[in-house]
Amino acid sequence: MELALGQAAQSLDLGEVPIGAVVVDANGRVMGLGRNMAESWNDPTAHAEVLAIRDAARRRGDWRLAGCRLYVTLEPCLMCAGAIQQSRIAVVCYGAPSPKSGALGSLADVYAIQGFNHYPQVTAGIKADQCAKILADFFRDKRSRLDARELRRGVRVVEGARLESE
Repeated sequence: MELALGQAAQSLDLGEVPIGAVVVDANGRVMGLGRNMAESWNDPTAHAEVLAIRDAARRRGDWRLAGCRLYVTLEPCLMCAGAIQQSRIAVVCYGAPSPKSGALGSLADVYAIQGFNHYPQVTAGIKADQCAKILADFFRDKRSRLDARELRRGVRVVEGARLESE
């Protein structure tokens, strides 16, 4: 998870939502690295998990990542849960839960759906406090910058909600 947190820090440096992911094989070798790049690339699919899976598949020379483990700092969304399932990753370990988009238990539990041909094992809460803190700090800073810009433009802000132009 430390490597995934490092990837999250790199995405933070780019102004991206700080989420990082790492794929390791059964021997613990790093196969793929990913960090959020959706803003930089204008690509809604450029999530850390998807990019780590793509990197691992390229390095392995096979889209099937059976026996691999994915570490990600935030609970995967529905899209990423699908990519994880399709790639045959054996184990998903995530840090912080995602109450607004988490598809592995927080908002939904996509792997509880019967009928898929593959179900990865899921472990939640790995370094959860560190993973949550980098995200909370990012959004707090982003909100404070937004509030300051709106105040300069004459928009009244009360408790973080935009009210009206003055």
